Amino acid sequence: MKLIGSKTSPYVRKVRVVLAEKGIAHNFVEENAWSVETTVPRFNPLNKVPALTLEDGESIYDSVVIVEYLDTLPGPRLIPEDPRERALVRRDEALGDGISDAGITMRLEGQRDPARQDSAWIARQKSKVDSGINAVSRSVAHRKGGPMTVGDIACACALFWLEFRFPEIRWREDPVLRAWAESLEQRPSFETTKPG
Repeated sequence: MKLIGSKTSPYVRKVRVVLAEKGIAHNFVEENAWSVETTVPRFNPLNKVPALTLEDGESIYDSVVIVEYLDTLPGPRLIPEDPRERALVRRDEALGDGISDAGITMRLEGQRDPARQDSAWIARQKSKVDSGINAVSRSVAHRKGGPMTVGDIACACALFWLEFRFPEIRWREDPVLRAWAESLEQRPSFETTKPG
């Protein structure tokens, strides 16, 4: 099994954390989908990471699809079987991925020539990020612990990515999020997958 991706992508990190939590052996191939020499389209025609190549050469892509597949393999379950609990975990995964989507959109727009940047568009994405952070805090406070899930992983990877790319977004000032994040950072799966 081979995972193709970037160490700085929150979606790739989500998959890497799941692989580590489940103890699944794999090779990690670092690729930059933005490079003109990228090989990512060989594994994902959309030229996006992550992509996972299986032993038979078949590739699957999109972090949601990959983690759903990985959760069927041996190791601790990160997506519950109970329909309601499953829906809540998948909702939290969508929340984390949505925060990442908005943050990445903000970053890309901010990298354009200043004269071409759309400040209203950046503000709209920032409001999504802020709203998403607040929703993660409420979710964490409401659950008060329990086993780690794919929803936790997606939300944590999004927040850690924000901290990496937008240190001015000081989500750790929320004591609920700070305690939750610090507990996750103690896990080897998060420690060994830091971006950079």
